[in-house]
Amino acid sequence: MTGNPAQPTASTPRDWRAVAAATGGGDRAAAETGVRLAYTRAGLPEPEQIHWAQSPLAAVRMLIAHQTTGASVREAVRNGPWAAERERLHTTLGADGYSAHWRATGADLWEATSSVVERIRAGVIEAAAAGDRQREQRIRVLLLDAVLGQHEAAWLSAYDTAPGRPLDGIAAVAAQAGWWWPYEKIAVLTERPLELHRDEAGRLDRGDGPALAYADGFALHAWRGMPVPAEFLDVLRTLTPQRIRDEENAELRRVMLEYYGYDRYLTESEARPVHRDETGILWRIALVGDEDVVMVEVVNSTPEPDGTHRTYWLRVPPTTRTAREGVAWTFGLGADAYEPLQQT
Repeated sequence: MTGNPAQPTASTPRDWRAVAAATGGGDRAAAETGVRLAYTRAGLPEPEQIHWAQSPLAAVRMLIAHQTTGASVREAVRNGPWAAERERLHTTLGADGYSAHWRATGADLWEATSSVVERIRAGVIEAAAAGDRQREQRIRVLLLDAVLGQHEAAWLSAYDTAPGRPLDGIAAVAAQAGWWWPYEKIAVLTERPLELHRDEAGRLDRGDGPALAYADGFALHAWRGMPVPAEFLDVLRTLTPQRIRDEENAELRRVMLEYYGYDRYLTESEARPVHRDETGILWRIALVGDEDVVMVEVVNSTPEPDGTHRTYWLRVPPTTRTAREGVAWTFGLGADAYEPLQQT
């Protein structure tokens, strides 16, 4: 996925959803101008130096080694203008109006972006701390100093970022760069990732490579939002029912089952049904160290164009005891209340 959102005009607001998902290099000069403007808006002198790093991991390593950054000015550069704009809107719209405004602008985008933010933080800590507890604490503090750049898009979409407004500098950086760190003497900016792969829910998701990757090799691997080791993806391509049963990690085993397909696993592991009735067939997969996987096999009564009837597999709670109970649960009903006019 690649993208470089166009600059907004007075009549065309910036597409903040595109900003949040943008990959590849941005306009460094524009980003640096935004940094200087953000300092000026906060009443601060411009930073003496602006450095670039290829990823948040590289930035953290740079800052650990740098001894002359001065104090963090994130509070003045980012939090102060943000709080003032929020207060202005809250006063203008009222509590209910502000809530409605947030739901209509940034809420959905933040829900999709926040998981990516948390995964980046966790990935940086894991890679840079390497198990050193004292170093990990230092890294956590550094991550609190970061302004999230493009990942601030959700709340920027809710506020006025037009030229001349208090947040225009922050917005200019977000449109062209990733995370950045403002200090008294220096600012450190990072490039956006080269690759970003997500599922329909906005979670990091890729089965054949990194779901998020930066130019310096810092990468995150995930399957439907769940972090997985890079080498685990190779395992997915050679799965067998026995390999799935042998996996001791319950979370990884669930990923294997989703990737392999529950119906395929049932077929190839020669599973036997535990119940059948007029609504379908109930299947149960017992997993060591994890809850059972229970599914109902149903056949669509409406034929396909070629005359065949399509089979569906419905995942239901592990407490389900009959096929009817399982199908009823998918409609939010109890088994006694489920009376389909036509089974589909």
